[in-house]
Amino acid sequence: MSESAPEPSRPAPAVAPASPAGIDPRGPRFGAWINLVLLAGVLLLGAWPAAAAALLALIVVSFAIGTFRGVGHTWQGWVFRTVVRPRLAPPTELEDPRPPTFAQLVGLVITGAGLLLGLLGVPYAIPVAAGFALVAAFLNAVFGLCLGREMYLLGLRLRAGRAAA
Repeated sequence: MSESAPEPSRPAPAVAPASPAGIDPRGPRFGAWINLVLLAGVLLLGAWPAAAAALLALIVVSFAIGTFRGVGHTWQGWVFRTVVRPRLAPPTELEDPRPPTFAQLVGLVITGAGLLLGLLGVPYAIPVAAGFALVAAFLNAVFGLCLGREMYLLGLRLRAGRAAA
């Protein structure tokens, strides 16, 4: 049995390749700006409940796509990728997509419940859900504080604490 010669070492690339799992953290924040405007529209359409429900349904669908396909697959992600990001410098670091994807799930639950309850005739369900989601979108867009991401990280810490106990 002969030993094979070790493979020659390859030189390191000049620029480290980006992690395929990493996303530009400015993308979800840009999406939060768009959601902020759309959710404000839902509240402003209060006198026209059918129009408010239709706009909230668009937001629910966007959150569903972000939840099940990832934040980069939403139409907001597409706008960021094709229109905004080419005009920006490359990101200094990439973000794990799992926390923003979880944040999409939180948005889906809140807006989806509001839409469903509104369609079932519960008064004020649509504007209340839109209001909660608007506050979260505002915090993310303006201050970079994503409540869904923070919930995800808290869940990780709690799970790690239980495992250690």
